Amino acid sequence: MPYALRPAGLADAAAVTDLLNEIDRIEIGRPETDLHTVESDLKRPDITLEQDSWLAFDGERLVAYGLLWDESGGERIDVDHYVLPDHQRAGELLLDAMEARAREKATENGAGRAVVHLHLNAEPTTDKALLERRGWSAVRRYHVLRRPLDPAGDLVPEVPPGVRLRACADERDRARVHALHQSTFAAHFDFQPRTYEQWLHDVDADLLDWSLVWLVETDDLGDTGFLLARDDREAMAWVRSIGVRSEARGRGLGGLLLRHAFAVFAARGRDTIGLGVDTANATGAPALYARHGLDVHFAVDTWETVLA
Repeated sequence: MPYALRPAGLADAAAVTDLLNEIDRIEIGRPETDLHTVESDLKRPDITLEQDSWLAFDGERLVAYGLLWDESGGERIDVDHYVLPDHQRAGELLLDAMEARAREKATENGAGRAVVHLHLNAEPTTDKALLERRGWSAVRRYHVLRRPLDPAGDLVPEVPPGVRLRACADERDRARVHALHQSTFAAHFDFQPRTYEQWLHDVDADLLDWSLVWLVETDDLGDTGFLLARDDREAMAWVRSIGVRSEARGRGLGGLLLRHAFAVFAARGRDTIGLGVDTANATGAPALYARHGLDVHFAVDTWETVLA
């Protein structure tokens, strides 16, 4: 029986979560996808589910899921693609649909081509040989890192003279975190500028615990860095992003933010914290994380195809 394809709806979030956790078990050994994360993806303001999402069924069983979004307003298009190992044909049908939609979106944006990016586990359930035959190639590697937490050892660090660390308290602080995020990540691979409103959606501002977002300032430079963390993932506490302005690097501010996060989450009873890092990051972040006890959990590759 051929696979049946249709768009996703918000009512499908639980089934998609189950599929992604089944894939998690295969790829990394345990489920790490939360329902609210899938729901947030399906509610993105820059997608139309009827055109930008796909579900593939084998009978009544969901076996593949795809999502496409456009943050650039130009040629850069992003997709998610998940498929169970024994259903590669379903995955290929989703790729056909996503590539066609990516060309359409880029054309709507006035671009002459679509540069499409897809993030996959380094050993994915998706057939890598199939991707390569279709003209995709892996262009970047990221590591998901994790570290155990210990309330006896992870204590609130002493803040050095001339430095202050504060939780994000109000709208002005939120706007400052956004500005720091945009400036400190601007030179990173695959960075897409985001307005304040777009960024608020990206971080699920309405659900985010802003007491877990911290700013660090110095006497001479003012606000110089931030750390945005989350405590809504079942698998572990999570550092979504951390950044320090280039002129303030080398002064231990990134390490101070990390140690503060470790202490806060240990005190909250979390036993593990994680984050993601570009292995080719030029700011010294991988070495910083290694010094602070973060080890590789698994690797993720960015795959790219260019569609004329």
